[in-house]
Amino acid sequence: MKVIAVFSLKGGVGKTSVAVNLAHLLATQAKRRTLLWDLDAQGAASDLLQVEPSKKARKLFAGSGGDIEAYIVPSKWPGLDVLAADESLRKLDVQLVESQRAKLLAKRLAAVAEDYDRVVLDCPPGFGLLADQIFRAADLIVEPMTMSPLSARTNEQLAEHLTRHHKGEPPVIPVFTMVDKRRALHRETLEACPDVHAIPYSSKVEEMAVYCLPLAEIAPDAVETKEFSKLVTAVERKLTRPARPRKA
Repeated sequence: MKVIAVFSLKGGVGKTSVAVNLAHLLATQAKRRTLLWDLDAQGAASDLLQVEPSKKARKLFAGSGGDIEAYIVPSKWPGLDVLAADESLRKLDVQLVESQRAKLLAKRLAAVAEDYDRVVLDCPPGFGLLADQIFRAADLIVEPMTMSPLSARTNEQLAEHLTRHHKGEPPVIPVFTMVDKRRALHRETLEACPDVHAIPYSSKVEEMAVYCLPLAEIAPDAVETKEFSKLVTAVERKLTRPARPRKA
């Protein structure tokens, strides 16, 4: 099992769209047994996949929370299960302070390691105790970014934080979102960063919220879907390379 954290310091960068489409294509295209764990209290990923939480999500991080399997529900797509979010996660950082268990998230994931090939974490924005638990558990970070100087700065801050607190791990795949090639700044940024995946700005992506469906179910032949497919290929390539041992 490999864990992919879709994380950004900044909100409003299309993080949930990336997480949902990545998880859906990992299950349907790459044929990986996939779990999408929605860790964002807004629950947007859960809504997009039309999944309701079976229990209060925050209880999973409590001593009496029970087994993780009791919180997981199947989606309508074979091979894709969901651990849904709810508003109880708003106080999760406080709960993590009280628990004093730095690897609780990783421990919960270890319990389903035989059941899934890939776990996609839809993460809330910002640093905190939950973010550090995510970084300890993840094998890879996918970082959505918009075409703005602020997003470039948050990419630098993430790299600095991982270097300072996590010995530079896990590796990061940046992804530009909401790309509009009609804008000079976007064209210049793409030219300067030709190896970064770029998801075009599109009404089709916005329609995900209207129909509560992943993009490939709405527009399977669209350019945007093909770009997400390329991202899945890049993620799989990264995860299936021989892993470097983490530094002690």
